[in-house]
Amino acid sequence: MARPKLRHDFMSDNTAPAAPEAMQALLAANTGFVPSYGEDPFTAKAADLIRQLLDADAEVRFVASGTAANAIALAALCRPFESVLAHEHAHAATDETGAPGFFGHGLGMIGLAGAHGRIEPAALAAALARPDHGHVQSPGALSLTNATEYGAVYSGKALGELIAAAKAKGLGVHLDGARVFNAAAAGFDPVAIRPLGVDILAIGGTKAGMPPTEALVILDRKLAHRLDARLKQSGQLLSKSRFYAAPFIGMLEDGAVLRHAAHANAMAARLAEGMPFKLNHPVESNGVFVEMDEATRLRLDAAGWVSSRFLDGSVRFMCSWATTPEAVDELAQALTSVR
Repeated sequence: MARPKLRHDFMSDNTAPAAPEAMQALLAANTGFVPSYGEDPFTAKAADLIRQLLDADAEVRFVASGTAANAIALAALCRPFESVLAHEHAHAATDETGAPGFFGHGLGMIGLAGAHGRIEPAALAAALARPDHGHVQSPGALSLTNATEYGAVYSGKALGELIAAAKAKGLGVHLDGARVFNAAAAGFDPVAIRPLGVDILAIGGTKAGMPPTEALVILDRKLAHRLDARLKQSGQLLSKSRFYAAPFIGMLEDGAVLRHAAHANAMAARLAEGMPFKLNHPVESNGVFVEMDEATRLRLDAAGWVSSRFLDGSVRFMCSWATTPEAVDELAQALTSVR
């Protein structure tokens, strides 16, 4: 019997196509001659829209990947002999091949515990209480993620408590917003980011339904000093910046990105409702994480549905702007059949 055609619908929100609003804006930017390296009107407009989203005065740059955005941000906050405090399963700590340490010329990463990808305040307090010592990399920055790697969403209050503790010790604060639009669609207010004390923010475009693009938002303008030189050295000062900026115009101008994020979240909730396996994490954004043995996961793969096993052993299913109710129901049926 022939193997079914593999479907990657739920493998990651990176596997989805780009949304029409993003592609239309990209095509609209593909006209005429404009200045290079971010001096064009499309980049300026996209930056203004991000400032409006956050209701914050900020420097904005566009880079090609979330790894670059996170690594450059952390390198700007942390000296080479210091470390970054992050959740032990944060993307920057586990899935970026040491990029923060490479871009930061040796900065370290210290993983902190916490359920569902949210840092436990007591774990942060313990890390901040350790005395400085010449033989260790003491913390220079705190990195937070919203929504978390397990799809959980921090409230503004919870983020504020962690940030206040870090700031009291003189740390800079980075927010990994690879799925910040999913967090926003779940009730997190992006306008709160600057008042909470975040210094530098990475906004994910790719997972939100854009072609590869991420926004690096520098809320503490002191960090913008010679930023373009840092970007150039890192291979991220993009000569045709308009093509990285334009998708943000299409997705932000009329709120399409938040509509798409709300849809992705709703599809995850729909999948969770029909899920025959135990949920390992609350479904608060666009990810569903379940308990499944490897033999069962391989049966699901043989049935044509590609999935991934995540850091804590869960099997992960990610929904995107392009996920359809029909695909969710088909997957739910396949899950029932392989159980």
